[in-house]
Amino acid sequence: MIREGQTVPAVLGYTPGKAALLVFFEADCPTCQITLPYLNALKDSVQIVGISQDDEPTTQQFIAQLGIGFPVEIDRDLSASRAFDPQSVPSLFLLDEDGRLQRTVVGFDKASLNELAAAVGHSAIAPEHDGAPAWKPGCSSRHLEPEAEVEGDPRDIHLLRRAGDRASRTRVSEEHDLVEFCMKHYGDALPVVPPTEERVQKMLVASGLPAEAVVARVPPCYGEATVEKIAANAVMAGCVPEMMRVLPALVRAVCDERFNIHGVQATTHFAAPLIIVNGPVRRQLGFWSQQNVFSNVARANSTLGRALQLILLNLGGARPDGIDMSTLGNPGKFSYCIAENEEESPWEPLHVERGLAAQRSAVSLFAAEPPRAVSEHTARRGRTLLMAVARTLATVWSPRSCMAFEALVVLCPEHVKTLQRDGFSRSQVRQFLFEHSGVPVRYYQDRDDTGEGMQMVAQYREVTIDGERCYQKFRSPEQLHLVVAGGTAGKFSAVIGSWATGPTGSQMVTYPIPD
Repeated sequence: MIREGQTVPAVLGYTPGKAALLVFFEADCPTCQITLPYLNALKDSVQIVGISQDDEPTTQQFIAQLGIGFPVEIDRDLSASRAFDPQSVPSLFLLDEDGRLQRTVVGFDKASLNELAAAVGHSAIAPEHDGAPAWKPGCSSRHLEPEAEVEGDPRDIHLLRRAGDRASRTRVSEEHDLVEFCMKHYGDALPVVPPTEERVQKMLVASGLPAEAVVARVPPCYGEATVEKIAANAVMAGCVPEMMRVLPALVRAVCDERFNIHGVQATTHFAAPLIIVNGPVRRQLGFWSQQNVFSNVARANSTLGRALQLILLNLGGARPDGIDMSTLGNPGKFSYCIAENEEESPWEPLHVERGLAAQRSAVSLFAAEPPRAVSEHTARRGRTLLMAVARTLATVWSPRSCMAFEALVVLCPEHVKTLQRDGFSRSQVRQFLFEHSGVPVRYYQDRDDTGEGMQMVAQYREVTIDGERCYQKFRSPEQLHLVVAGGTAGKFSAVIGSWATGPTGSQMVTYPIPD
């Protein structure tokens, strides 16, 4: 590959004498399909030349469907690709006025794209919360691919469209019960509200978005979640039209590759997406954060959680009798949505801790097990209370497994008052729980025991907790998340375990809700 500082060879469409951005791509590369539309924002700041490794018809289809607004040349014999020798596409080469290479971006990388924009005097072009992953590798450059027989028409490729097909219309004869029909064909095991054209249209009006606009593609089957199809599922769930303010952000969040809904939907584990709502939207739309917060107390909580599950089922295709292989399941797969009780919390809310302004509204998603109760009614000291939580945290996933998962701790207002009285901040609570959540080493002493957790002992970190040798339960304090929720009477908190975490598992994501 061309190195920075080198003078690059002449290529089609590049005019020497001014800075330029050369973009090598191929039309059937999903990462190219994600990357190139971002570059439209730079076309007035720098000369951009797209260099396609495909034929004219395929390239024109790509340009038209993705709305590419800068010139594109065809690298017909791949001579330009061989000269620059990118190992994968997309590869972006920023040249100065003298044709010397200043910067290279390979694959899709939001941070690098924003640095590239700054280098040409433009503001950031890749927002954090737009549904695309922070990073995604590309595909092998066409000039490095071995020669092979191609079956079918190479122009028949699937492009990541910005506009999807309109939702289908179904006419139901009068002898059919409409609710029963919709429940059988579009719902889960609960009745649904029939998504008539009139009801869906009210949702679309409230959204203010084009019906055919694609918000995201829902794994594992990657159905296109257009605004209209989101609206239809929202109707079936019983949402009010105003909930369309929240749903597009929620669908983008659940399809964020960091959350990995593909894995969450297909695992044999218990995990289900838990929605946590923060900010002014809680009161504006009636989200509940007090007693019975995990229960059926509020329409907003119940219907938003249900709408997400119907979207995952109808557009993602993960039906509980098919792709969804959870061994025992989770009642949260009917609906799993809470709001944080910010009014009873002395600490900053979850969405603020995760980088958003307090006045913004937001949804966070956590791949969650069902809650485990922590009852502590007699503790007078914050430390005593936190030790009860820590001992419950030690049982997350499996009593002898460590390091590979996260947990959400939902603290009730009365417990938070005890902690506040003893001067605990949110960060101090997290640090205490991290340091005191562990599994005694004596649980692992029988080396003939092949039970879960024994196989990974060599990777565990040994610590001392209250005088006893233990293996630390969590890899870092950041694997523990804190939320204040629930009623002001009763000293019950909860621990909620996660599915596998990290880049190969599921990470909590937080998305802002438009004002």
